[in-house]
Amino acid sequence: MKTAELIGYPERDAVAYPEDGKRLLIYVIYNRRGDVEEYISHALLAMREHCDHILVMVNGLLGPAGRERLEPVSDHIIVRENRGYDIWAYKEGLDFMAERMPEFEEVLLVNDTWFGPIRPFAPVFERMDRKSLHFWGMTDHMRVEPNPFTQTGYLAYHLQSYWVAVRKGMFLSPEWSDYWRDLPEMNSYSDAVAKHEGVFTEHFTGLGFSGEVAFPTLTDQQENHSILYAEQLIDAGCPTLKRRPFFQWPVFMDHVGVIGRWTLDAVARTGYPVELIYQDLARNVEPRVLNADAAMLEVLSPAVSSYDSSAPLKTVVIAHIYYPEMTREILERADTLPAAYDLVVTTPDTTRAEQIRAALDEHEPRGSVEVRVVESNNGRDQAAFLIGCRDILLGGDYELVVKVHSKKTPQDGANIGRHFRRQQFDNLLPGQNETANLVAMFQREPGLGLAYPPTIHIGYPTMGHGWWANRPGFEEMRKELGVQVPMDEVSPLAPFGSMFFARPEALRLLAEHRWSYDDFGGAEAYKDGGLAHVLERMPTYAAGELGYHTRTVATPEYLSKSYPILDFNLDQAAKTLPDHTMHQIGFLRRAGDMGDGTLRDFVNMWVRLHRPGTEPKVDVLFERTQRIRGALWRARHPRSWLRAR
Repeated sequence: MKTAELIGYPERDAVAYPEDGKRLLIYVIYNRRGDVEEYISHALLAMREHCDHILVMVNGLLGPAGRERLEPVSDHIIVRENRGYDIWAYKEGLDFMAERMPEFEEVLLVNDTWFGPIRPFAPVFERMDRKSLHFWGMTDHMRVEPNPFTQTGYLAYHLQSYWVAVRKGMFLSPEWSDYWRDLPEMNSYSDAVAKHEGVFTEHFTGLGFSGEVAFPTLTDQQENHSILYAEQLIDAGCPTLKRRPFFQWPVFMDHVGVIGRWTLDAVARTGYPVELIYQDLARNVEPRVLNADAAMLEVLSPAVSSYDSSAPLKTVVIAHIYYPEMTREILERADTLPAAYDLVVTTPDTTRAEQIRAALDEHEPRGSVEVRVVESNNGRDQAAFLIGCRDILLGGDYELVVKVHSKKTPQDGANIGRHFRRQQFDNLLPGQNETANLVAMFQREPGLGLAYPPTIHIGYPTMGHGWWANRPGFEEMRKELGVQVPMDEVSPLAPFGSMFFARPEALRLLAEHRWSYDDFGGAEAYKDGGLAHVLERMPTYAAGELGYHTRTVATPEYLSKSYPILDFNLDQAAKTLPDHTMHQIGFLRRAGDMGDGTLRDFVNMWVRLHRPGTEPKVDVLFERTQRIRGALWRARHPRSWLRAR
């Protein structure tokens, strides 16, 4: 980064960090809830060893719980208007510390967009302290031409602004003061990059200041290495892991070949508490996006079990049985659980209850057994679970709940209904080792809230349509429950079929709500848009709000049947589209809704692809054409027109 002499500025003297120097950290946080995620306090606690004063700048809101989490790991907290992104928060922090700045040898400008320390901070500080320089960053970004934010010129090589350290010779200079005094307004993420991050490094090296990067880019490609090569940076000793790889558009991550699961495996090997990562992402990332980016499908081995028999989880199976003839099948499935379990059966009337009890009499129980006749069949298994078993979900007696029901789906046809039932049971309660491995996941991951099969796709048009008519009701219910987990755009991550394993605590927001059977309506209300179908899509989002993450689970046996048809269908759908999946999806999104394939639909698609923004004019043209055609028809058929009146 030695460009100063090229434009007439001599290089300036730089010094190493003195042994008795003091370091200031200005750390910027943003959380729309006003909370502070635990990964932040974990990082600040580790940085305390290397920083003499920690000033936390909070953009927007800070609630009491967030302040309580910050106070032990910081010296001063300032809550400011959420304006100007982290860049203007740095500026205000520098202004606040202006009189004290001469006390420090180095100031760190850092934001909360990373997890860490994944690897220890000490080796990095020791290495960079020995270097004679004016500023340094943790990671960098290659020069990009043209500039992707302005589509003109170039985006200069730069240190990434989530972590920049500046020494006294630079931050006490008039050029430093001038830079922050003249900092432009920033109203978007692209502004923050184009007006600060992308210019800071070139600006100050052009003025003769010297800068370096702790972990330089690993290839000569014009890529964001902190996002795309996170695993390799960890191996190189980088203590920071950017959050973005786990909420980046999965289609793009597929395009560049990044496997988030491998990155998280690398994190786990370092000893970093991975549950802090899952806890944050579960609350703040669209669940289906997270499921894809972090590869959160768990394949349950039928050959070996990782279950720890010395630490069983107290388990209750809650089974809603409408079809008593399925009682024995459900009991056989439940018996694949690796330890004792209590059984609670709900059913809508006494006749069914008697038939169920007769089947239970022939079964050797593994724990307590109870049959409950619920007040109404409104809402079916959903209402029976949340109303009829509310005391169990909130009682605190169980560590794991298994929700199943006598699923037949006769309205969808024999083959489709049979497959849906097997898709649920064959992945949740398939056999001794597979079920034990599912329970073992809850033993290993204290933040795991739910586990259920992947989205059903054989026999059902769920791909691209998983919300169906339930999105408006979901949005209303989400607000009522206080769930701020972002909604997935196309389809939700949900237990379609409404069977799952869960920690009761992860269901607390759903269980605490005072539902009534009348809320669910009668049999005619059990359809898309009704409360039961809205709630079917809610568990992962409600659990995520409390910091619990979700995994999808499947057996190799099921995947051997599910994956080939999914692969074939994607292959067929892609035949007439551009080459790569990302380009195909981008093309289809630009084209928009195909409608019914009418001439007008195809014209609108062409306009969206080739003349975006002119759709209203085309609509006006079509309406005028229709009026003209109508007038011409009436002129040619005057008697028919008069009779119609």
